[in-house]
This record gives sequence, C-alpha cells and structure tokens, in this order.
Amino acid sequence: MLSKYTLLTFLCSITFSNTLLAQLSGGFENNSAWYIDDDKVKLESFETANRVRANAYLRLDYTLKNFTAGVQVESYVPKALLNYSPNFKDAGLGNYYLNYKNDSIGVDITVGHFYEQFGSGLVLRTWEDRQLGIANSIVGGKIKYQPTPYINVTALYGKQRNGLAFDYTNGTIAGFNGELLLSNLFRSKKATYNIGGSYVNRYEKLPTNTAVNNSTYLTSIRGSYAIKGFTIDAEYAFKSADALVEFGNIRNDLQFDGDAYLLNIGYSKKGLGINATFRRLENFGLYSQRNLQGNAFNEGFVNFTPSLTKQYDYSLTNIYVYAAQPNISFEPNRNKAGEIGGQFDIFYKFKKDSDLGGKYGTNLAINVAQWHGLKGRYDALNRKYKADLAGVGQKYYHEASIEIRKQLTKNWTTVFTYLNQYYNNRYVEETVGDVNAQTVVLDNTFKFKKGRSIRWEVQHQWANASFKNWAAMVLEYNFNSQWSIFGVDLYNYGNDDVNKQIHFYNAGVVFKKNAIRAQTSYGRQRGGLICVGGVCRFVPESAGLNLSINYSF
Repeated sequence: MLSKYTLLTFLCSITFSNTLLAQLSGGFENNSAWYIDDDKVKLESFETANRVRANAYLRLDYTLKNFTAGVQVESYVPKALLNYSPNFKDAGLGNYYLNYKNDSIGVDITVGHFYEQFGSGLVLRTWEDRQLGIANSIVGGKIKYQPTPYINVTALYGKQRNGLAFDYTNGTIAGFNGELLLSNLFRSKKATYNIGGSYVNRYEKLPTNTAVNNSTYLTSIRGSYAIKGFTIDAEYAFKSADALVEFGNIRNDLQFDGDAYLLNIGYSKKGLGINATFRRLENFGLYSQRNLQGNAFNEGFVNFTPSLTKQYDYSLTNIYVYAAQPNISFEPNRNKAGEIGGQFDIFYKFKKDSDLGGKYGTNLAINVAQWHGLKGRYDALNRKYKADLAGVGQKYYHEASIEIRKQLTKNWTTVFTYLNQYYNNRYVEETVGDVNAQTVVLDNTFKFKKGRSIRWEVQHQWANASFKNWAAMVLEYNFNSQWSIFGVDLYNYGNDDVNKQIHFYNAGVVFKKNAIRAQTSYGRQRGGLICVGGVCRFVPESAGLNLSINYSF
C-alpha cells in the first residue's frame, strides 16, 4: 500500500506542474452542533463534556491525462456529532487514492482507498454516507479489465477502513467479480441479457486454539433480462461456515453457513410502472471483523442487505422504520436466523383531461411490503436450528401505502399520503411489544412570481403502542432561488408518559447559490432510527444550534 507521505509528495509535485493539462475538483462539508439542555431534552452525563461538536470533510481530486489522485481530510474536533462511532475522532487523512484509467485498452487500476459494489451488493458493497456515519472503503488495490465489449472483470484486495486512513479492521478482504454481457456478444437489438458471478473472501486470523476457519467467503451467481419494458433480475449467494457472534463475543464452538435469494421483476411503459421484489436471507451478514456483527454504527460490514421497503420523505412516516434482519440470534421465544419477504410497487399516471387526471394529470403510487422471520426448528439452549426453505415465520413488519400527487392549479401542487404499518419491536429492535400505526400526510406547494413559493405540510399518526399519537407541521417559505426559511414541529401528544409529551420543534434559514449551500437551525432532535436507502442508525434526543456548509468545485 502507499504510505501517506509518498502519496502527498506525489500530489504536491503534480499540483504545481502541467496545470494547463490537469483538472482539480473537490468539495468541502462541515456539520456543526452546539448541544444544550432545555426543560424537556437533556444530554446524558457522558455526552456533556463536549457540547460543541463538528464533522468536517475536505475532498481534493486531481486529474492529469489518464491519472487521477485524491485525498479526503477529515476532522472530528473537538468531538464527532452525537452517536457517531468513537473511531471518528481527532483530525487527519480520511481517504487517499491513485487511479489510472485507459479506456482504449480497457484498464482501470486503483491503489489506496476505493469503493466497490459487486452486482446488487449482496456479497460486496462499500460506500460513504456521512449522514449515517458510514465510511467503509477498502484500502489496498483494485483492477478492472474489459478486454472485449462483452466481458468485465474486477479483482481487489485490501483491508477495510475503521476510523481515519490508517485505522483498519482485523480482517483482510479479497474479491473477484465477472460480468458476461451476452446481449453484446450476440449483438441483440431487442433484448438485454447478462450473467455474472462474484467471490469475496474475509480472512481474519483467530487464536490458534479455535476450531473456526480463519477464512469465510461469499459467492454468488446472477442474471438479468430486459425486453420491451419488462425486466427480471435474479441472484443466489452462498456464505461459508462462520462462527456465531453473540453480543460481540465470538463463539468458537459454533459455526453456521448461510445463503441469500433475490428476485426482482418489473414492467414499465409510458404512465405505468410495476415492480415486485422478493428476498430471503439466512445468516447472511458478513463483517470484516467478526465481533463487529450487529454493531450500532454500521462499521465493518462487507455486504449490503438493506431493508427492502419504500423510502418516505416525511418525519412521521419514518418513526417505525424496518431494518433488515440477516443474522442469527438465539433467545428463548425470540429466535432469529434471517428474514423472508418482499415488496410490491405500482405507479400510474392518469392522463391530462381524463376523469381522474383533470387538467394537469394525476400521479398514483401504491406500495405494499411484508417481512417475516424464517420458519424452522430452533433450540436456543443448545444453539441449534434448521430453517425451512420457503417457510414463513414470525411477522416482523408490514406496510401498505398510497400516494396521490396532483397539480390542482397552475401554481398549486398537493401530495396526499396514507401509510398503514405493523412493527414488531420485539424482533426488529429486540425490545418489547408491537405497534400498529396509521399515518396521513398532506403536502401543499404554492408558487408565486419571481421564484417565491411556500410549502405547507401537515401530518398525523395514530398508534396503539410505543410513542402513541403524533401530530406534525412543516412551513417553508422560499424568497427566491437562494434564500428560504423553515419551521417544523413534531408533537408527541399521545405519549403515555406525560413527561415525554414533547414538541420537537426546529426552525432555520437556508442559503443556496451555485455550488454553495449553507443552513443554520435551532431546535430539538427526535430520538430514534435515522435511515437512508434502507440502512439505519440510532440517534439520541438532543437540542441545540446546528450549522451545515457545503461547497463543491
């Protein structure tokens, strides 16, 4: 691997030469908070030492002919924002890389930090999401080679980042991926069809007195077919035997293998879209360091198993958010070995001037998702199980929603959303109870002259347990394309605990111009899961002043 001094020397040398032939790009992001106590929301004692906290990132990428080099400097001083991993601390080099790409010979080579995904991500996906605190790049080398228009291969090797640039997890990752673009090979003009396969190995040396194999691998085979608006994608993946991990402890005496099935079918034409997804996971989480399994900060995961549910835009629709359950857990009356389920989406646009479309047309979206545990025979005392291939066990989650998007007049657009949910706290969060909730949202946007607009949003949620009932309102006013102000209030008026019947309010100002975006706000943060793309992390309740600045060039 490159040392940080070698790479920085290289960057400096090329930065001050051949400037007419090169291109510099990058960006800066800073998210800061000043946490305070108020009469309803108080910080825990271990969090009060640093009430002013900030996450800052500076990225620089430099291109010279076929070469690109880059660094990302990160700062978590005096301390990272609440509930980020304790490995995000101090300031220093976060990422560095050197890439050579030559399309004429089909070669793409990277050394240093890189992100990669094989197929759907079932066996490998690494990426960065600053909001979720995910930065799980692989540090080592990667080669992509396309010898013909119908063959793609990728090989990689390295360790996974866990903190700043020179902190790694214990495991070593090696992977190979191949794609055969059959429709290119046979010069098909009507249909697209491809096949692919992947292999990923995690090597983590364990104590010599253990019977667990140091290596665990994932392998997959997949195929896709598309013709005249119809698509189908299927993938099967297998995980070799690996040690059971319980509460961060590696059980050297117990090993289980696992597998995954994924099927996606879709159809689309003008004004209509239909999609159905099925997935079955059994013991299918893989981490670059075994004892990180199930950690609260999403650290060290190698493969991507997000929740396959609809991603909503509104506060109350995101209170009971399902998180995928790929791992084994033995506990009396709460045994888990994975999940089985899927979701169905349909989108339809009623044409303009039709009975239901009206003058401007109407968009309708319907979603249904349901997830269960794997049915089988479980022995929690002896840590044994046998899952049925197609058996449906304990119900984990269900949702059904309808969204109607309608332009009522030239300047008035409205969105109505109804969501019905069942959420099994006992299995999803491993706490107690289950929840039935219904949520309605009415979102209105009014446009005026000279770029001015106002958005008014009202929400309500009825629930039989947990937080019980909520009401929420959002008001946003845009003075022009650059300046806007907003106010938000989420009120948990139905909570059984009177002391938790709190208004989670927030108000702020946003400025946007070209590549700059700045926002400042003051208020309270509701505690719970925050999810992006089906991946979640927990955040505690907090109150204070927030500032974020983004700039790219």
